Amino acid sequence: MTPPPTTTVPPYVSLIVRILTLICLLISFIVIATNNQTVSTVAGDVKIKFKDFYAYRYLIATVIIGMAYTLLQIAFSISLLTTGNRIGGEGFLLFDFYGDKFISYFLVTGAAASFGMTQDLKQLEGSDGLSKFLNTANAAASLCLIGFLFAAASSIFSSYNLPKRI
Repeated sequence: MTPPPTTTVPPYVSLIVRILTLICLLISFIVIATNNQTVSTVAGDVKIKFKDFYAYRYLIATVIIGMAYTLLQIAFSISLLTTGNRIGGEGFLLFDFYGDKFISYFLVTGAAASFGMTQDLKQLEGSDGLSKFLNTANAAASLCLIGFLFAAASSIFSSYNLPKRI
């Protein structure tokens, strides 16, 4: 009996998708980390920043962890492209598979928490500064969501690379 044909993704495609993931996450990090606005209130002007809200802190944590994992995977992909050998052999494919799954879901929860927080705060909106802050937070969450899509694609690619067992 012949084994079923294997479906694999060329290593350069995985590398490109991981680089796109990293770019989206890096831009999301920069956007949310620099999101500071001054909001006028009855009591005076108040400066708000991402650290003031737990959901935005969670977004930044997911983005940082996602970037660290993606950088590690980029290094492994470059090694595979240059040497032709996978670091850790076939056993490392499971790390790719489960790591990609975990990171992609982790990123989508960060984006979802940020979108939810922004929606809740929009009900309180009454200041131009708050509107700018919320729009910037939405942009960062959107970039994280795009990063999730690329990470999910990497997850699918890593499942194709798992050895087929009969």
